Amino acid sequence: MDILNAKIESIPRVSQKYAEILKKINVTTVGDFLFHFPFRYEDYSERIEIDSLIGGQTATIMGEISKSKLVRTWKKKMMITECYIADETGSVRAVWFNQPYVSDSLTVGKGVRLAGKVLEDKNGFYFSNPAWELSSREPTNTGRLVPVYSETEGLTSKWIRWQMQNIFKLDLEIPDPIPTEILTELHLPSIKTALQYIHFPQNETQYLLAQKRFAFQNMLTVQLASLKVKANWEKESSVKIPFQEKTIQKFTASLPFTLTNAQRKASFEILKDLEKARPMNRLLNGDVGSGKTIVAALASLQTAQAGLQTALMAPTEVLARQHFESISKLFANYNISVGLLTNAYQIVASNQPASLADGSSVISNQKIKKNNHQSPITDYQLLVTKHSQFKRTELLEKIKSGNIDILIGTHALIQKDIRFRKLALVIIDEQHRFGVGQRAFLQQQIETINDGLPGKIPHLLTMTATPIPRTLTMAYFGNLDLSLLDEMPVGRLPIVTKIIPPNKRPEVYDFVRSQVADGRQVFIIFPLVEESEKLVELKAATAEHERLSRDIFPELSLGLLHGKLKAKEKEQVMADYKNKKYDILVATSVVEVGIDIPNATVIIIEDAERFGLSQLHQFRGRVGRSQQQSYCFLLTGSHTIKAKSRLGALEKTNSGFEIAEADLKMRGPGEFLGLRQSGLPDIAMEHLGNVKLIEISRQKALALLKNSPSLSKYPLLKKELKKFATNVHLE
Repeated sequence: MDILNAKIESIPRVSQKYAEILKKINVTTVGDFLFHFPFRYEDYSERIEIDSLIGGQTATIMGEISKSKLVRTWKKKMMITECYIADETGSVRAVWFNQPYVSDSLTVGKGVRLAGKVLEDKNGFYFSNPAWELSSREPTNTGRLVPVYSETEGLTSKWIRWQMQNIFKLDLEIPDPIPTEILTELHLPSIKTALQYIHFPQNETQYLLAQKRFAFQNMLTVQLASLKVKANWEKESSVKIPFQEKTIQKFTASLPFTLTNAQRKASFEILKDLEKARPMNRLLNGDVGSGKTIVAALASLQTAQAGLQTALMAPTEVLARQHFESISKLFANYNISVGLLTNAYQIVASNQPASLADGSSVISNQKIKKNNHQSPITDYQLLVTKHSQFKRTELLEKIKSGNIDILIGTHALIQKDIRFRKLALVIIDEQHRFGVGQRAFLQQQIETINDGLPGKIPHLLTMTATPIPRTLTMAYFGNLDLSLLDEMPVGRLPIVTKIIPPNKRPEVYDFVRSQVADGRQVFIIFPLVEESEKLVELKAATAEHERLSRDIFPELSLGLLHGKLKAKEKEQVMADYKNKKYDILVATSVVEVGIDIPNATVIIIEDAERFGLSQLHQFRGRVGRSQQQSYCFLLTGSHTIKAKSRLGALEKTNSGFEIAEADLKMRGPGEFLGLRQSGLPDIAMEHLGNVKLIEISRQKALALLKNSPSLSKYPLLKKELKKFATNVHLE
């Protein structure tokens, strides 16, 4: 019998009622139950004589019930069980609230083990709601390291411990997916021993060793899956896109700024990848404001110069529109047509005369005369007038015929009705914001996209402005080549960041007025759109916009941006803000990425303790995008040392990579980047900071695949990998 896949109700004493409750925590089989690991342990291992008890300590005692009674308090209508336990040294009281069944079990004369925190009142020492069990039973809930599990209504850790003990009494044969020679080499226990260690450890060393073993197993399967994805990707072929060195040099020389060394290095890595016959699969991992758009533009330029097409996907329509504006400006003097396709927009910017949907012509993007010198078009409004609106069918035809060199949009770009003529490069921006499952889907779709190039798949570049810590890239993005943008453009001043308590708020408002008087603009960020019953104390952006406009800044113009606005409404608000119609933009987290307003020099973040450090760093990156000194004020009403210490990381550094490392340690990998969606087990998540463990797991995965590329020599591991692949999504 395959015990691990047996239904949980097949275990004696697990009724159908409990089987239904266990489903709530995703436990349906015996295997699921065995791998429902404790999240902490209570140390009840040291037995103490009653006369040696000390107030405040956690202790286990053993004795006999000398007195027991059940009392009902009329005032609070509460049932209280009160017992006295005696050993040869003395007696102590224990009370249980609203657990009348305890008095039925703990009758006078019965031997009992009891564990918990020792408290003290006017009547002396006592235990409140302690764990207990009859001393005739094998220690399960007292007298040892006691595991504590995730629970749900109707399911207690005590019940889980008893059932776990019953399962181990069955003397199960549990197949181990990790080859014995690897376990021996790494001094790791077998799967059966590790399960016993993690559920019933005799000491801390045992459960730590078990955690390490299961973390290694998870990491090994992650690396195997990652390497197989990489190997399969590299079997594909793509179009070689020649390195246009002179064109690239001419383009970069025409820019009004100098590329950073990091931009140069990343661009070179990408442009050389494009020359290869196998498809690129590279992650451009950049800090906020490090200039990844220009790197993407260089790759698009090389592709367009080869007569091939590029598709750039952004997670939101606002971000897609901004990319369209930026890239249209960059290529205003090149024979390159740029299209925007979203649910709200079908637009083309081209330096070739184009026709509007109604048949009328529009001005072409050309060089304009300024002081008798040729200069590129840089004015935002002038560029907007040169965009041509198309019906979707017209734009689709232009894409299919190859008249669109660079197509920008949301994930709508991979819909089945979109056909390209020669799509050779796909760029996915802010890839983590698509969600783990979406990203996996995007890569699969890219392999089958209607690219117009039989037998080829496009090169793939994914980009993120959320710096990803090294351990996370090693563990989770192992199938991607990595390029780093860890430098800020020359001349950018570090953003001054300050934690502001409530009593300093008026000073911040005065500073805002002085900045606006100097011609600057301000962001004010709130965590919610409207009042919530659960978080009623938080300010809602809509209500606060009204209050700020009426009571604080009546002389200034305030805009409002939140996630419930339609795409065109968001676009209008951002255009008005960029064109200085508003002095202050009140917004929710929709401004986290992509919004580029060089004139904004102040950002105020309300209830800053509600956000993760990496998200706060993203918000901060909305300012400091010019040569002007910029400021970030973190407003918080929290007085806890933990909150102040966490936010203090932003005061100390402007480096997104340092902040990401701190965020990873504080919040854990599961919250950082939203990896909870991935299905990666908690125990693996908790060990993602263990660089050595990740490196060893990758080495072993490489060796296993070298010895058996299909893992046919390791059938149990192959089975584990298949199960893993259905639960965990890799790029």
